[in-house]
Amino acid sequence: MPGGTLFRWHTHVDHQLAWAASGVLTVLTGPAGAATTGPAAGDATTWVLPPTRALWIPAGLPHETGAAGTATMRSVYLPVGLSPVAWTVPTPVKASPLFAELIGYLSGPRTRNQRAHGEALLADLLQPVPVTTLDVPFPQGPLTAPITRALRDDPADQRTLADWGRAVGASERTLARAFAAETRMTFGRWRTLLRLRAALPPLAAGEPVGRVAHRIGYETPSAFVAAFRRETGLTPAAYFARPAAAADVGPDGKS
Repeated sequence: MPGGTLFRWHTHVDHQLAWAASGVLTVLTGPAGAATTGPAAGDATTWVLPPTRALWIPAGLPHETGAAGTATMRSVYLPVGLSPVAWTVPTPVKASPLFAELIGYLSGPRTRNQRAHGEALLADLLQPVPVTTLDVPFPQGPLTAPITRALRDDPADQRTLADWGRAVGASERTLARAFAAETRMTFGRWRTLLRLRAALPPLAAGEPVGRVAHRIGYETPSAFVAAFRRETGLTPAAYFARPAAAADVGPDGKS
């Protein structure tokens, strides 16, 4: 997938495991039953997938898959009636070295028995990863929409709500009320979530925290890490930590 590749909103009749063998994938999922043209504004959930993480996408769930930079995507499709796993919600899972080998194995031509054995082993390896998603609603009101579009394009824009009020012809108080009504959060927290979500793809690709923090509008890496931990409960490094391989763990469970 060259950088900028985007498979727009669609569904599959089978369950899908989407995994980036290299690079980083970004998958947006909508609620069950949403139109395949995409969910309503604010209803999509964003999943950022480095090679250490894959995503279980239930059959029939609308989703959109893209890659900001060059990436290699591999997928396995599991028929609903034959799948040993039947999770009904999108679920991130660990991509261990054995998982990666099985994805490659199942991507090739196999007999029915070979595929059944491979899928059964793959099911045993599916370990959900507890990940806090950073979902950012995008209000579409006449006052808020121009602001959200501008900040989506440039998260580092430092203008205050008073500055934005002068730009769109509204008072700071009116804009604050509009954001609270349309997003159920303050403008400050909404902008924080927007910035953190913008940080996920470059962080997953391995870019230094300091560089990413500056790009999205933080003066210091420590301020960015503090905001990231406050919203996700983890540091950026822990959020994208590579699962330990079995060989890295001793018989007493210690590394």
